[in-house]
Amino acid sequence: MDLIEYSKYDGVELAGLVRRGEVTPRSLAKLLLEAVEKVNPKINAVIQTYPEIPDSLNSNITGPFAGVPFLIKDLGPPQRGKLQEKGSRLTKGFVPQMDSYLTTRFREAGLTFLGRTTAPEFGTSSTTDSILMGPTRNPWNPEMMPGGSSGGAAAAVAAGILPVASASDGGGSIRIPASCCGLVGLKPSRGRISLGPDRDEGKTGLVVSFVVSRSVRDTAVMLDAVSRPILGDPFTIVQPSRPFAHELDAPLEKLRIAWTVASWRPDSPVDGEVRQLVERTAGELERMGHDAREASPPYDYEGYLTAFCNITSFGFDIYLDGLGKMMNRPVSEDTIEPVNLSQYHYAKALTSRDLVATHSFLNKFRRTFGDFFQQYDLLITPTLSLPPGLIGKYSTQRNDLSFVEYIRMTDEINMHMPAANITGLPAISLPLGQSNSGLPLGVQFISRFGNEVLLIRLASALEKVMSWRDRIPPIHASR
Repeated sequence: MDLIEYSKYDGVELAGLVRRGEVTPRSLAKLLLEAVEKVNPKINAVIQTYPEIPDSLNSNITGPFAGVPFLIKDLGPPQRGKLQEKGSRLTKGFVPQMDSYLTTRFREAGLTFLGRTTAPEFGTSSTTDSILMGPTRNPWNPEMMPGGSSGGAAAAVAAGILPVASASDGGGSIRIPASCCGLVGLKPSRGRISLGPDRDEGKTGLVVSFVVSRSVRDTAVMLDAVSRPILGDPFTIVQPSRPFAHELDAPLEKLRIAWTVASWRPDSPVDGEVRQLVERTAGELERMGHDAREASPPYDYEGYLTAFCNITSFGFDIYLDGLGKMMNRPVSEDTIEPVNLSQYHYAKALTSRDLVATHSFLNKFRRTFGDFFQQYDLLITPTLSLPPGLIGKYSTQRNDLSFVEYIRMTDEINMHMPAANITGLPAISLPLGQSNSGLPLGVQFISRFGNEVLLIRLASALEKVMSWRDRIPPIHASR
């Protein structure tokens, strides 16, 4: 097998080849390293590889992704004994001392860990660009951002280095890079995947860890592999009646669908090409027999902005102080990027009164979306309001913006992302279109809490009628 053949398969297909003895885990691992050597200098998506691993592999690997190469996001699930620097000079050289439950689940699925992908400092950015690691570039256009904070994972998958990679999402960080790089990006429901044992709910429930992939099948099979409940988790959501993989190609009942191209930030309209793609998607679903109408939950942007800044900042100062003490480094402009240092000081100024007011607003926010989903099965929005922006625009290295000003600025492109994190609802971005300039454009689908089944069925159907599988970026392992 060469890189041209390797890069056309999804993960499930590669594992099938391994099980049939047509390829070995060792040969696949070496192909990943070859792909990294070929394309990574152009995109800077992979910050470290483990070249000693391939020769230690045997063919007795089991699991749905047996022998499939895999990369871990730099601030994703910890891996014992391997660097996890969180994209920051403050934590340069940090090595976790234990695996997370998700790391164990990935390993049990048969994945071969071969390195780590880039991430912005502490995952606070809509792009992937840090002082420690430099900018990661979009394989569709290296002048453009790959999205964040899972931009390294998304760029690597889009460039054919591997079919599926570790990602996480606390305000869009799976779906944003999936849209920028032309991938499938599912943010599962809150509680679907354990963050234990060292965390219960990341940022009071906003954060979910999972993957980005090229195929809906890999997303569904991976969800089956890693979403088993674990005793000690803060809560367990209702489990599906059958494997998520069985929902691929399953028929859809007639759906009540709401779609919107309205910007939830009133002074920042949605790009015309993005609007047309959402409208075309709604029309396609109507032709499939569903009831689609233009509607949107009410959205108090200024209230959201304050609450989101607060909820993502509570404890951020304590977190950084703890990391600084552990690494014997001060929290300062020499170790923390300007926007994140501004958030650090913002966090120090928050009070218990702010906390109470924030939780009150977020409760009302969730109830508003709950009322909306009593009327509809599905909400369709743009993933990003604009095509991918230039590298540097959304970087936390900017010193001309305070933390709050930075969040307001990034909302011009990712305004439709945080609602699913706040509510805990599952959401998926699908790469259903391209701009006239050739950049991927994503559409987001949000369903009721715990209903990933609907998202997988729908994504599987759209993968056939609005297929993206044959689109290959200019920077790709097969070229």
